[in-house]
Amino acid sequence: MDFRFDSQLITVNMPDRAALMAEVASRFQRREGFALATINLDHLVKLRASPVFAEAYARQDLVCADGNPIVWLSKLAGKPVTLMPGSDLVLPLARLAAESDMPLALVGSTEEALAGAKDDLEAKVPGLRVAYAKAPPMGFEPGGPEAEAILRELDASGARLCFIALGAPKQEIFAAFGRTIAPSVGFASVGAGVDFLSGHQQRAPLWVRRIAMEWVWRMLSSPRRLVPRYARCLAILPGELIAAMRQRAATSG
Repeated sequence: MDFRFDSQLITVNMPDRAALMAEVASRFQRREGFALATINLDHLVKLRASPVFAEAYARQDLVCADGNPIVWLSKLAGKPVTLMPGSDLVLPLARLAAESDMPLALVGSTEEALAGAKDDLEAKVPGLRVAYAKAPPMGFEPGGPEAEAILRELDASGARLCFIALGAPKQEIFAAFGRTIAPSVGFASVGAGVDFLSGHQQRAPLWVRRIAMEWVWRMLSSPRRLVPRYARCLAILPGELIAAMRQRAATSG
């Protein structure tokens, strides 16, 4: 599944969790870093508005589908992928890091949330070591001097997998920057996944997720903030449907 924004091409290149875990394991073995992003409709809205975000996203090594609309669009395009929200990848990636003896870093959210996430991860994943945790201050620029200082500290800590919880577009920009400063680190943009671990945010119940209604749960939890966001997402759907059908026609033709 491809998305194009001016000169930037973004491809959902991880079709399922098995493919993603195999790729990450291979990179761990080769001591090679990566940037992992989980694309959703909100990202598509932001990508249309920000060339800087689009450039950073195009530099992500691994991209998977975070949101059922992306999965549905991929099927329409004839390039089906499975649903892989960043929050669902936190524990599997942490277990893989522990098995590969790769220390973990946490960047984003708040100091309190990171401390809670660290305790939760180390309790749930035997052998995992959280080597670095940093909550950047307000106004943090993900591609600026402060980001570079954090990345150099992170790299020196020995961490080789970093969960980034800065929200889009900051986390993807930080990950792209990290690929140049700390090329042996794997950066995974997981958004609220860290806050879910620490209990600072409550995720929708499993039954809500299974019927593809997590977005409704989230919207009702914060309507003033999320209703306008989801309205913008719905507004781009017709254009994305047409683009997906064109991809299918190009592939079959």
